[in-house]
Amino acid sequence: MSWRDRFEEPVRDVAARHRGTNWVRAAVARITTPLLPDDYLHLANPLWSARELRGRVVSVRRETADSATIEIKPGWGFSFDYQPGQYLGIGVDVGGRWIWRSYSLTSAPERAEKTQTVSITVKAMPEGFLSSHLVTGLKPGTIVRLAAPAGEFVLPDPLPGKLLFLTAGSGITPIISMLRTVAHRDQRSDIVLIHSAPTAQDVLFPDELADYARDGLVDVHIHHTRTGGRLTADEITRLCGDWAQRETWACGPGGFLDLVSGMFDGAGAGEHLHLERFALERGAAGEQGGTVTFARSEKTAEVDGATTLLEAGEAAGVLMPFGCRMGICQSCVVPVEAGVVRDLRTGVEHVAGERIQTCVSAAAGDCTLNV
Repeated sequence: MSWRDRFEEPVRDVAARHRGTNWVRAAVARITTPLLPDDYLHLANPLWSARELRGRVVSVRRETADSATIEIKPGWGFSFDYQPGQYLGIGVDVGGRWIWRSYSLTSAPERAEKTQTVSITVKAMPEGFLSSHLVTGLKPGTIVRLAAPAGEFVLPDPLPGKLLFLTAGSGITPIISMLRTVAHRDQRSDIVLIHSAPTAQDVLFPDELADYARDGLVDVHIHHTRTGGRLTADEITRLCGDWAQRETWACGPGGFLDLVSGMFDGAGAGEHLHLERFALERGAAGEQGGTVTFARSEKTAEVDGATTLLEAGEAAGVLMPFGCRMGICQSCVVPVEAGVVRDLRTGVEHVAGERIQTCVSAAAGDCTLNV
């Protein structure tokens, strides 16, 4: 281990966009040893932390009956130079347990930097433990933990000559950040948006989309599945005949994205398609589970079948590697030493000798991880 790595050891697992930020955190940690830096910083401001990114909930504003926009003021160390389309990791204390999920940022970067706040828009899922709490139970003033913005589903600069956005349900959330950025920068391009939702009451940001259409920024088409059935390839072609020639960003449920992928692959236009697949959110309890042993840490945890191994390790006091917390970045990969582990997204089971992503995997019985 180099002297640089040894110096940063106290904060090596804290997410930060710039290494200089962690140098400052590490310096504070060294100076204040043996007490934690937060013992001092929290007295001055609860958003100051040498070990983690934090934020304070400014407002929770309902968008539809089952969704809300959450405005957050990030604390020390947060960088506002994220790209429209990226997601934000958020950790919330629910009943004494920190629950983490990642949600698309809906604020435009320049606007966020000016106000020093960011926003996410969350749809409460019937099986979603945290999403329901964020929409109905989160209060302004709550202190949350944050992970730095990340993700490759981003809007390029400069804009392509022709763009197509294909979205369904809450899949419009990363796209609204892109549209807000385009509007804020006064950029002009040939942009078509086709959005699918059950009814008019389920459409997120309807007034804003109408304003963009009226101003000529975007050619907006809203499809209501409750009356018109599921969106089809023929309907997309009717609304945007040159879709195969457009740079396209698509986000929504798995079936919707499978339809879009099949269209572009069939037309030999797959290189023009950019997809964002949301990880399925889990309920508070699940089948199986068991005793998880963390071999190197010599700690154990009793978990249900819906608790991720990452969450189980952190709750047990194990120093777990992590990144995006939603199965994309591969930062949390560790080997399975014994037992069986199940991928919560696919149901695929992994056994001893295989490497798994702890943020999207759960115990399928007793298991041991090499961490």
